[in-house]
Amino acid sequence: MAERRLLRMGNPLLFRRADAVTVFDTEPLEQLIQDLFDTMAARGGVGLAAPQIGVELRVIVLGMVSAARYPNAPPIPRTALINPQLESIDDAIDEDWEGCLSLPGMRGRVPRFRRIHYAGYGADGKRIEREVDDFHARVLQHECDHLDGTLYPQRMRDLSGFGFEEELSLAGKLADLPC
Repeated sequence: MAERRLLRMGNPLLFRRADAVTVFDTEPLEQLIQDLFDTMAARGGVGLAAPQIGVELRVIVLGMVSAARYPNAPPIPRTALINPQLESIDDAIDEDWEGCLSLPGMRGRVPRFRRIHYAGYGADGKRIEREVDDFHARVLQHECDHLDGTLYPQRMRDLSGFGFEEELSLAGKLADLPC
């Protein structure tokens, strides 16, 4: 297991656009993906992007059976996705709570497309394509934002729905946390 140091909001690497992966099926790429999964698991996350551990490549991982941070969320298949591309299926947008391992202890209400089609590649260079909705779509959009140097507070419409989890919980705002 190789848990890596997570960068936190304020680190300039989190605001840069990551580079595309051009060579697949290599030991360094496999190790990066394993490190991302190990770090995500150690921190109780459901997704993680390479820039969050200081690697400026377009690689994300996601997946969970259950997660303490999102107790009612449905499972997401364990996936490593390289050079992802997203497209909304329709114009339906939901605003819901999100957290981020690079903003520990914080939550915010973020608008995201409800349904998306995504495509990319696995570590072996084989194409992956899926249509997903709701929580799975939200996690994927969140992680792909990291590849473009965007953190979730930059997507928020109203900062009154942003704060420390403990304070939001005391104020009764996280009671509607469906995921």
